[in-house]
Amino acid sequence: MEREEGLTAVDNIVTQFNTYEDFLDSQITTVDLYYLEDEVLARQLVELGYRGTGEVVKREDFEARKAAIEIARLAKRTQKKTLTSAGKDLQDNFLKALAVREEDNRNGKVSSVIFIRDRNSHGQEVSGYIDYAHRLRTEDFEVYFDGKRRLLPKPTDLSFYNWECHIAVWNSTPNYQVIADNPEGLLFKYKRDRKILNVDPKDKEHGRQWKARPGDNSTRIPIQTEMYIQAVIFDHISRRKT
Repeated sequence: MEREEGLTAVDNIVTQFNTYEDFLDSQITTVDLYYLEDEVLARQLVELGYRGTGEVVKREDFEARKAAIEIARLAKRTQKKTLTSAGKDLQDNFLKALAVREEDNRNGKVSSVIFIRDRNSHGQEVSGYIDYAHRLRTEDFEVYFDGKRRLLPKPTDLSFYNWECHIAVWNSTPNYQVIADNPEGLLFKYKRDRKILNVDPKDKEHGRQWKARPGDNSTRIPIQTEMYIQAVIFDHISRRKT
């Protein structure tokens, strides 16, 4: 109980003064300065507890609590600003699906791969697979959730294909290794648990569109959207213990 009261008193002092010197100065009276004739000496006497009009607080205690309070403040501020989808009035199912997955992709609970097929600004049909968590870390999604821009595959994503120029590109990311030479189709290996994500749209055995199993701990969710010709989200949950 005494310790809690002591911490409360220190916290009150820490939040009231910017620096330890400011706190010391608040304890020095004009009488002290008149007799001592030395501000530095007056501060030292207050720090040692020989002078002062209030609580005795050690420099290390003041600075430790100051740092702790600042860390807590920044953490709270960061937490509030982490989700760029928060508070947005999202109308399309695709943006709603991204918003639902944003927090889990940021904290690593889920790793989502987004397949998009649509036309770019030049009218060319493009398609590709996007590592959602990687894009969240390297790009500001505010413009997408605000509807100012559409999320489209880039040549730097997991895969990118321009159907008119016949340009095909594959790139591994910090989360996935691309396996492009697989005879059964394109595969992604999740680096955290080494599980394979099968994004091939056809079931080789039954010849049905989007029926092949995506892999262990993975799901495939087609998204009904007015924003794209086609959109599918693959969600992988890592079972590896951290």
